[in-house]
Amino acid sequence: MVKQVRIIGMIAVAAFWVLASFRPLQAQTSVYVIEISGEVDLGLGPYVERVIQEANEDPSAVVLLHVNTFGGRVDVATEIKDAILASTSPTIAFVDRRAISAGALITLSAEKIAMAPGGSIGAATPVYGSGEKASEKVVSYMRGEMRSTAEKNGRDPMIAEAMVDEEITLSDTTIKKSGKLLTLTSEEAHALGYCDTIVGSVEDALAAFGYRDVVIKNDGMNWAEFLVRHLTSPFISSILIMLGMGGLFYAIKTGHLGTISIIGISSLVLFFSAQYLVDLADVIEIALFVLGVILLFVEIFVIPGFGIAGISGILLMVSSLFLALIGNIDGVAIDNLSAPLYTLAGSFVGFGLIAWMMVKFLPNSSMFRRFALFGESVGSGDGLTGPSLQDALLGEFGSAVTTLRPAGVAMVNGEQYDVVSDGEFITAGEPIQVIYIEGRKIVVRRVHVDDPLNDAKEN
Repeated sequence: MVKQVRIIGMIAVAAFWVLASFRPLQAQTSVYVIEISGEVDLGLGPYVERVIQEANEDPSAVVLLHVNTFGGRVDVATEIKDAILASTSPTIAFVDRRAISAGALITLSAEKIAMAPGGSIGAATPVYGSGEKASEKVVSYMRGEMRSTAEKNGRDPMIAEAMVDEEITLSDTTIKKSGKLLTLTSEEAHALGYCDTIVGSVEDALAAFGYRDVVIKNDGMNWAEFLVRHLTSPFISSILIMLGMGGLFYAIKTGHLGTISIIGISSLVLFFSAQYLVDLADVIEIALFVLGVILLFVEIFVIPGFGIAGISGILLMVSSLFLALIGNIDGVAIDNLSAPLYTLAGSFVGFGLIAWMMVKFLPNSSMFRRFALFGESVGSGDGLTGPSLQDALLGEFGSAVTTLRPAGVAMVNGEQYDVVSDGEFITAGEPIQVIYIEGRKIVVRRVHVDDPLNDAKEN
């Protein structure tokens, strides 16, 4: 009996040591790499939020920010910072060369920071698009964001504030001189606790924090995020607005939806869609623009002339475009109107040039004859040009087939011609007379009731 007890005891002890020495195979860590490179712009926010959300759904995930940027928009950096702080996955920032301005705020939001040799972080005072230092309101806002982010991750808040405001003084004058913004090298940041390790690569940064058996996931932006990021850039936004307004102007001038008008409408759809996806434009801005277009077309096509409806329509359109460029009017972005103003001004200068070219060259162009109308066959006078048109049409009477604003189509001698009025607004069906021909450009005027009906040709 005693012998049996001893055997059972020995088996139990052996089983205990086997279980105690057993180690489950450690699962690989999924590292979600987020590229913070180039300018911190409107398209970067949705990309960062999407990757962090994917990482949070993976229990073994780590988020690594691969930072190399001179900064950009403060509002976007703040949104990215909030997303990183709210991440349930561990977060690491690897500063590969530089984290300047908005990039510094994004970097400080990570729990751990690694920097490459020769890197730098700081110089986070906000500036306007013109390069001018932002107002005290915006500087104070950025100072508070940097301070609170540093405190959240256990870093000295005074150093973070000194990166924003040159008036902040530090006890160590060798690090920051009076009246100068603070920018730290990799070694300085490491000495002050703003960098946990100095390494040369992403893999080394992960290993330094204990992540050696890893699977790196770095798919970058998907096509939709890439497209939105570029469509929301100031330059592309101004191009889209310019083309959109040009397309609407074309529709107003010709009275028809030609290819140019479709391109313009598509440009406006792209503009508002991109702004909507990055939370700048809302349904209200889109509705205001559509209402403005409706009022403008009602003024032109229903109640000829130009009055309250037309002016209201133009004001609504311009206001909606401006609001879509500004974004949230209750944020600090409202304090910096220079960027949206420059974008809008540039687009309207371009639109003015397009409108001038349409007025001057469109009525006499082959493109106008090809695209002005859909579904109508417009006569060309059997190929008559130059002197033949002069002999056949000059001084002849006819009627407007379409409304001339000033371009359109008129019936003369039983054939339809592309014509342009002498500046008057001529509605469809009104009598006209050909008064001038230059090449294929046929200029007509309205024939008033008291005009003498004669066949005399004007020279």
